[in-house]
Amino acid sequence: MKDKFLETIDKYGLIKKGDKVLVAVSGGPDSMALLLKLFSLKDKLSLTLHIAHLDHGLRRNSGQDALFVRKWAAKLKLPFTIKRLNHPKIKVKGSVEEFFRQHRLKFLIQTAKTIKADTVALGHNLDDQAETVLMRLLRGAGLSGLSGISNRRLMQKVVFIRPLLETTRSSIDRFLKNKRISPRLDSTNNQDIFFRNKIRHHLLPLLKKKYSPNLLELLSNLAQTSSSDYEYLEEIARRSLKGSSRRLNLGKLRKLHPAIMRLKLRQGIASVQGDTRRINFQHIKELEDLILSRPSGSIVNLPKGICAEKTRNSLLFYKR
Repeated sequence: MKDKFLETIDKYGLIKKGDKVLVAVSGGPDSMALLLKLFSLKDKLSLTLHIAHLDHGLRRNSGQDALFVRKWAAKLKLPFTIKRLNHPKIKVKGSVEEFFRQHRLKFLIQTAKTIKADTVALGHNLDDQAETVLMRLLRGAGLSGLSGISNRRLMQKVVFIRPLLETTRSSIDRFLKNKRISPRLDSTNNQDIFFRNKIRHHLLPLLKKKYSPNLLELLSNLAQTSSSDYEYLEEIARRSLKGSSRRLNLGKLRKLHPAIMRLKLRQGIASVQGDTRRINFQHIKELEDLILSRPSGSIVNLPKGICAEKTRNSLLFYKR
């Protein structure tokens, strides 16, 4: 694990000497391994570490997770920020998983900006990457979805890094066992009501046993290849039409290669929404039909209140 952790940091330039790193720590195995590995580099790289923990309040014992993280912060003499969501007063619209993901993201971004951190470190590992790629493949994802989880990503002017993304879950477990550390375990990870858990407990083990023992690495390679290809095509799409991504010239749009046109449509949606989450292939096909077949004045309604309206010469994206 030591070599792979450092190798990933060096390969992608995730951390520089003197960086201030906000470490997202749930108390689980991945985040604890991440915290301890970064702490081992603290003096060597002159790092300033700050722990962040968000208590979702979804489980009765979630407060014990927060207490566990607080004790480790004291043990390592590191500053920390802990926040608890007032769950009973929260009204969830749409996917519960997506709702709390957005809350975590907002909390980490706000904390990073408050303490002026250079990066936010997350504990996703190689198994997480493989699960994500399989999930998206089964849901009909395109090149963007198959790109999986990125090692480094800029979101709302905050850099998120994942130094453990090439480290297996089994390596992390061995590392903690050798350190005689018992992390907090989330009981919901064992419940097969979640799609990811079904893949983790049933599909991945079956595929590894019956078809490909090195499946984790193969899916990770697929994610890296897809990510590189997607970045290249995205850059071509950005250069393909001048002007605002919210208003696209219909004549020029129709002349683009289908792959570039679809990326341009995604960029138009992202310019209003901030990302393209919940946008699937059917949405893109409907937009293509709008461009090629429907009369001027037609509107396509997309998730999160986004609208695409066909005018005489343009395709206009806006939020209703």
